[in-house]
Amino acid sequence: MQETLLAMHLKRDTWDDGQPLEPWLRAIARHKLVDYLRRRGFRDHVDIDDYVNSPEAAVTADASMTMDSRRLLATLPERQRRIVEEISLEGRQAADVAVHLGMSEGAVRVSLHRALKALAASYRRDRA
Repeated sequence: MQETLLAMHLKRDTWDDGQPLEPWLRAIARHKLVDYLRRRGFRDHVDIDDYVNSPEAAVTADASMTMDSRRLLATLPERQRRIVEEISLEGRQAADVAVHLGMSEGAVRVSLHRALKALAASYRRDRA
C-alpha cells in the first residue's frame, strides 16, 4: 500500500486533469500489484491452445488516429523510430532488433524507452 501511495505521489505530474482520476489511480495500483507479485515469484500462465479457435476481434483504426501516429513517429530520430516500429508495431524481440541494427540488446531497450517517453511528451504537448 505504501509503495502504491508513494508511486501516486511521485507520478502526480503525469495525470491529465482533463481526464478522470480513478483510471489513472487504478493503473498505478495495478502496476504496483504486478511488481509485488513478480517479486514474490508469482507467474500466471494462459495456455494459448485454449484460444486457438476463438474468432479474432475486428479492429478498425480511425484514420485520424493513424495519421497522428505517423506524425508522432516522424518526430523521432531514424534509429529510435525504427526500433519503435519493429518492436511495438511489428512485434519483434529486442534481441532480434539489436542484431538487425548492430546494437546491443540493452541499447535497444534503452532507446525504446527513451523513444516512448519522447512520443508521450509529444502527444501531451499536442493535446495541450
